[in-house]
Amino acid sequence: MAGTKLTLLKQAMGFVVQHLRSSDRLSVIVFSSTAQRLFALRRMSHHGRQQALQAINSLGSGGGTNIADALKKAVKVIEDRSYKNSVCSIILLSDGQDTYSISSNSQGTSAACRSLVPSSILNEHHMVPLHAFGFGADHDSDTLHSIAEASGGTFSFIEDEGVMQDAFAQCIGGLLSVSVQEMHLSMKCIDPGVQLRSIKCGSYPSRVARDGRSGSVDIGHLYADEERDILLSVTVPKSSEQTSLLRVTCAYKDPVTNATIKIEGDEVKIKRPTSTVSEPVSIEVDRERNRIQAASSIESARAAAERGALSEAVTILEDCRRVLSRSFASQNGDRLCMALDAELREMQERMANRQLYEASGRAYMLSGLSSHSWQRATTRGDSTDSTTLVHSYQTPSMVQMLEHSQNFSSSPRSQRPQGRGARPVLEKPHPR
Repeated sequence: MAGTKLTLLKQAMGFVVQHLRSSDRLSVIVFSSTAQRLFALRRMSHHGRQQALQAINSLGSGGGTNIADALKKAVKVIEDRSYKNSVCSIILLSDGQDTYSISSNSQGTSAACRSLVPSSILNEHHMVPLHAFGFGADHDSDTLHSIAEASGGTFSFIEDEGVMQDAFAQCIGGLLSVSVQEMHLSMKCIDPGVQLRSIKCGSYPSRVARDGRSGSVDIGHLYADEERDILLSVTVPKSSEQTSLLRVTCAYKDPVTNATIKIEGDEVKIKRPTSTVSEPVSIEVDRERNRIQAASSIESARAAAERGALSEAVTILEDCRRVLSRSFASQNGDRLCMALDAELREMQERMANRQLYEASGRAYMLSGLSSHSWQRATTRGDSTDSTTLVHSYQTPSMVQMLEHSQNFSSSPRSQRPQGRGARPVLEKPHPR
């Protein structure tokens, strides 16, 4: 990475530094054929910011891409902390193929890619999410997506170098607003004849008991104002009386006080009319079905594209668009349905030929899958543009930070000394 790309990278990193709070801590790892710590973990006080900016502006270009070594260095920074924050994350930016850690025989396989992630940050009691950013046409989107997925983080595709700062801003806007940690949902059936058949919750770990009488979902952390939609399928017995289906309970940790909060929801009940009646379709349920259908179709289309069947992949997405267009939510102008259709159409266009798919289609699809599986905003295409439809799951904190980013270039603080080329950067902000 050199020239204009490097200049924009430095500006984007400078934006992050300027918008961290004085209580936040940051360390940066730079890597090419090997990795090294650019500066130690430090608080972003006025003095800390100045030191960080000076170090960032000293970045130069190098050769090779050794992601595994970079992650090991980052994890060592986390493990060596004298004070362990309740909120901790890793941000990884790469514009190249990892040629040091993955053999050519296993290139692109999920197992090989996930093996790059140190096990210490995958601890179920204190998982450290790693948010990966693939930059340009030459990065290894499969590897970055698998790494992010394994750690509970997201994968973003920075296609246009001009949106690098916006991509970082959106991510930081979320990380600085973590309000819930270790969220766990439990569902228990009430009526003896009710059984829980399935839980559709994307990449979140879930389980249904063998007898179908209970289930659970591990949500982990949530940003301020985030919501999660989970689709449950239940078997309901015949009855002429009102039926109590289930009760949902929630437990989570407050990251400020470290207190565990438990909330017990009301019973979910349905009335059982004695005669057939016409009930309106729930737009919330229909919307969630559409999202799950779209995510499944994207995964199927990607699998077809990977084996070279681009025409089949395009047809899969076209069939999904047709199904969505006939849904109750879509016919009532649901915004998510409109966004899904626009996204699926964009994916079809990026599979016009093999070269286009390799250059941007694969990364765009993987970023979309990451977004929908975690129900969290990622960067892809023009998704950070407020006028586009494809910006699902953005929170007010993300939008606010994006607005700061888009006004940042006219601010005196955006003037950065320019340096020579650099390789990908691994950042580790500590939001609290």
